[in-house]
Amino acid sequence: MTDIRILRLEREGRKPALPRFATEGAAAADLAAFLEAPVTILPGQRFAVPTGIALELPQGWCAFVMARSGLSLKAGIGLANGVGLIDSDYRGEIMVSLINRGKEPFTVSNGAVTTTAEDVTLETAEILQNVGQYRFEKKDDGYYVSYVAYAE
Repeated sequence: MTDIRILRLEREGRKPALPRFATEGAAAADLAAFLEAPVTILPGQRFAVPTGIALELPQGWCAFVMARSGLSLKAGIGLANGVGLIDSDYRGEIMVSLINRGKEPFTVSNGAVTTTAEDVTLETAEILQNVGQYRFEKKDDGYYVSYVAYAE
């Protein structure tokens, strides 16, 4: 197991909640809002929700921030950018960009769990150029298949 350092950014004597795994089998940790007052997000509106935490991820690691499926299904609340990516060299406060795709206003209160985050280790890939040609072929059943023909 790798340790990830978390900095709690206190405001006016208040401390934000730490990310936590809701159950033993949870794949990602819940992130909570760190707000001075509730914020209402109108349909179609976006809002950057502060979490009050900063992460120190090891080199070669990143974290993904994802919408909560129940919140998305029930209220239409998701991430404005689909999935958030936190690089290992980012040290600022984690802000969660929520969007209300629902039909009703949605209120976020301090401490509300809005998203989840999962850390992963990465292997940096080498980017190759001009290695081949991408081709599509139509099969007899009408579907297409694609493949890369590599150059010698």
